Amino acid sequence: MALPGVYQPQSDTLLLAEALAQEKLGPRTDALEIGTGTGALALHAAGRGARVTAVDVSWRAVVTARLNSLRRRLPLRVLHGDFEERTAGRRFDLVVTNPPYVPAPGAGLPSHGPERAWDAGPDGRGVIDRICASAPALLRPGGVLLMVHSGMCGAEETLERLAGGGLAAEVTARASVPWGPVLRSRRQWLEQQGLAAEAEEWEELVIIRAESD
Repeated sequence: MALPGVYQPQSDTLLLAEALAQEKLGPRTDALEIGTGTGALALHAAGRGARVTAVDVSWRAVVTARLNSLRRRLPLRVLHGDFEERTAGRRFDLVVTNPPYVPAPGAGLPSHGPERAWDAGPDGRGVIDRICASAPALLRPGGVLLMVHSGMCGAEETLERLAGGGLAAEVTARASVPWGPVLRSRRQWLEQQGLAAEAEEWEELVIIRAESD
């Protein structure tokens, strides 16, 4: 279930869930989900025995994830606020994230509304770059980051930023999905920015996996 305005699991969530299913999890695994939404991925990890902390900037998402945790009878620690502030000083074996990554006009990130779940600045990297910068400090030795985002945002740049932080990073999966209503609504702007070809109808999603030494 999801309260109104909370991002519902979609193709990117499912692709990330498939990647998560390939990771070894257990009672000794401390996991973090950044931007939990409905809590679907966090609960997937909790269902496999991991101790999971989930963070979201949306109170509606936090309430939704907590309710879903109760419904599933799975332990889940759900925190409201910025992921860097709420995880300061903590390290994890696994970090999972489906961050906002849709390029949007305007320099800043939205401060309220459902758009916070997808709008990520003019290059779509407003949150991705923060996660890349924070990942080395968030991961324990041998810890893994799993992140999904659009090919529009530049998978190579993500790999370079993570490698610059000392992580071994690679693209482990790709998928093509039809454009949704958000991309279709800003087609002209995306074409003008060189982020999409004329009449393009499919978006590439990528899974980035990065591991700490």
